[in-house]
Amino acid sequence: MSFSLAPLVIQMPATAAAKGASKSNDHPKFPSLNHQILKSKNMVGICFRKPKSYSRSRRRLCCKSQLVDFAPVTSAAYGILLFSGGLFAFTKSGSKGSLFGGLSGAALMASAYFLMQASETKEFGDALGFGSAFLFSSVFGIRLAATRKLIPAGPLLGLSICALVVFTSAYLQDSL
Repeated sequence: MSFSLAPLVIQMPATAAAKGASKSNDHPKFPSLNHQILKSKNMVGICFRKPKSYSRSRRRLCCKSQLVDFAPVTSAAYGILLFSGGLFAFTKSGSKGSLFGGLSGAALMASAYFLMQASETKEFGDALGFGSAFLFSSVFGIRLAATRKLIPAGPLLGLSICALVVFTSAYLQDSL
């Protein structure tokens, strides 16, 4: 059995049909996977849920999206949260640094969002989102270590790391 990386498709060797397998997509070692291999060209991957029935008329619902699909939404939501957080900190305590950080984060995320819309600049938008999320996760990590206060640096660090994972996955998938 061989696997290809993009998109994940299971390719069965020709010897499985020679051994007397009734179907060309039967798995020779794991018979329980025989009914779970997705056969449609539009569906990608393997569904590891045990099917309720083996009827071919019912179509199983499996998640077909990848993190690369969420990169533009992540950049928009992350930019809005950074802007609103900076504005909140400025109105609450008069912190101009938080306002500047929120505005610059929102501008970087808006730029990344618009660059991700065109296929020619999608990689650059992913890289900009990755760099921005890495910068802000570093800033929030340093702030959390220095102040030892969980609020507000802790949740913002967690949010930045989640955005960093999404942008890393999107960049690696778009560039390869």
